Amino acid sequence: MAVKNFDLHKDDGRKPGENEDHMHPMTHTETKHNHIEHGAHKHKEHHDHRGHHAHMVKDFRKRFWVSAVLTIPVLILSPMIQKLLGFDKILRFPGDLYVLFALASIIYLYGGYPFIKGFFDEIRTRKPGMMTLIAIAITTAYLYSSIVVFGLKGKIFFWELVTLIDIMLLGHWIEMKSILGASRALEELAKLMPSDAHKIMPDGTIMDVPLNELKEGDIVLVKPGEKVPADGIVIEGETTVNESMLTGESKPVLKEKGSAVIGGAINGEGSITVKVLKTGKDSFLSQVIELVKEAQESKSKTQDLANRAAVWLTVLALTGGVITFLIWTIIVSKDVAFALERTVTVMVITCPHALGLAVPLVVAVSTAISAKNGLLIRDRAAFEKARNIQAIIFDKTGTLTKGEFGVTDVLTFTDDVTEEEILKYAASVESHSEHPIAKAITTAVNELFKVEEFKSIPGKGAEGKVNGKHIMIVSPGYLREKGMVLKDERAERIASQGKTIVYVLIDGQLRGAIALADIVRPESKKAISMLKKMGIKCMMLTGDNKQVAKWVAEEIGLDEYFAEVLPHEKSQKVKEIQSRGLVVAMTGDGVNDAPALAQADVGIAIGAGTDVAVETADIVLVRNNPQDVVAIIGLARATYKKMVQNLAWATGYNAFAIPLAAGVLYPWGVLLSPAMGAVLMSLSTIIVAINARFLKVVK
Repeated sequence: MAVKNFDLHKDDGRKPGENEDHMHPMTHTETKHNHIEHGAHKHKEHHDHRGHHAHMVKDFRKRFWVSAVLTIPVLILSPMIQKLLGFDKILRFPGDLYVLFALASIIYLYGGYPFIKGFFDEIRTRKPGMMTLIAIAITTAYLYSSIVVFGLKGKIFFWELVTLIDIMLLGHWIEMKSILGASRALEELAKLMPSDAHKIMPDGTIMDVPLNELKEGDIVLVKPGEKVPADGIVIEGETTVNESMLTGESKPVLKEKGSAVIGGAINGEGSITVKVLKTGKDSFLSQVIELVKEAQESKSKTQDLANRAAVWLTVLALTGGVITFLIWTIIVSKDVAFALERTVTVMVITCPHALGLAVPLVVAVSTAISAKNGLLIRDRAAFEKARNIQAIIFDKTGTLTKGEFGVTDVLTFTDDVTEEEILKYAASVESHSEHPIAKAITTAVNELFKVEEFKSIPGKGAEGKVNGKHIMIVSPGYLREKGMVLKDERAERIASQGKTIVYVLIDGQLRGAIALADIVRPESKKAISMLKKMGIKCMMLTGDNKQVAKWVAEEIGLDEYFAEVLPHEKSQKVKEIQSRGLVVAMTGDGVNDAPALAQADVGIAIGAGTDVAVETADIVLVRNNPQDVVAIIGLARATYKKMVQNLAWATGYNAFAIPLAAGVLYPWGVLLSPAMGAVLMSLSTIIVAINARFLKVVK
């Protein structure tokens, strides 16, 4: 297939208008820059939003307890309750119904206020929903009962009215607490930062300063057990740092001179001096908070489905209520009070309360879980699409491999020397060289021999005396030059894999060989195995030669690989795989892979570290661990499963409850009161909330 040049600005490989709001790379960039530019304002908005939720929790709690206390005398004064308990002749007194009316009016106006206000809000926006149903149900019961108190013949529904309001307030209180709890992880992230920092002044003195006074280039001291005050680089000292709340990395991470540290991480046993590189809205933590908030605000297609279902359920409930009233009054010829009770029960039990909570709560929980585990969702629609991924393409260098040269094989050609000795001899000599191959060999051993008479062989290798022996580490070209012929199947096989080979001569005799290549990450093989078990085809794109690509593919068990692919050709390869009818995810470092990330159905930037603002990726994985790709796909599938479970429960519950509330089982003596309908409705809401909380990420 001919490879076309990719123009990021002209063609993103999609049909015109398709998912333009979140999938086009330029839109991503513009959106992200806008978020970063207004970071402080957005952060304040988030606090305001959370403050609003906290206020609502307090408000519902207060209204519930006030209404619940006033409900007690209402129950005592209700004729139906008195008759049921046999107290109707003891507790009656002149004007008792007016007292009952007054108490019920207080509960209706005070306890029912959120629902009545919600009703007017929904009508004003022409989006009738659960508040409309609740308001109509309690208003119908209140007005009818009030008219009965003042002369109309019929039943008084005040006890059903007040218990209905109590249960609705309790349900909303629980709901708001659940939503508040689900978003609390974001606040916990914000609390990770210390209040001040130990700034080292130019004269060497240490001054404690507030974080907002730190700026790029400042030097700070971080003592054992303290939190790192800002993103920076270690310039002195050595320690281990706990970054688990930031990146999901459970093990303490070693930090030494030159290591990057993240603001909010907890310092371990050693003191370190850190040069500040990023503060405020540019810091890793601020970017994480912005990305998570962006994800919570981004459009969810499943939520759209739930919202449409809620509107239709509202229409169904109102229609069902009217039909129920007409059937009982006209066809069955029951009295108005009975028909009204059935109507109120239908509208109460059909409230799409659980349906309205089904998706948002799962979204909030999954976003919080992913953020705590270093899995940052930028686009919810793409995240939801991740559950359908059929093929995943990995960039090789830095993603499946470490992106650094390392020893992969050690061979010995005689029995009198071991692989360990060959490597140690070579590493000892190479420790005196600055060549990348030399450095890779040196880092492969923990202990070195003393070397004498070290000498570099330009373009060919190095030599020196170790333990009285003359050791040479040379290239294949040196062997050819000296006419040294080696026939060894192992060496030929390694050479065919595209690895770099150097040979070790001891006292002029060819005794061993060392092979080097870009080291495959130990997590890669397990990640690929897990993805294949999930039914996903695993592929690799690399600019390396075919021999190296084949070796890596076979080493970790890939289904397919593409070698010698130039950066600008990667997006074309993604498009080619999409043309097979597959839903494709691209996983890369987010820099030279940007066009491919944009072209893929789901773009996953892996190993972003402290640079989390990867513009073209839909999902950003903080750690350089391919197993996090498995985790994010697993979380996407689990999240969707929870959404479907909640939607199925909410709609299925209503489908069963409506005829029951209407009184279809009345001939068999089964009849639901409005209060019992409210109990069942609230129980449905609680089940949905609890189910969402069981969502977890599996690694």
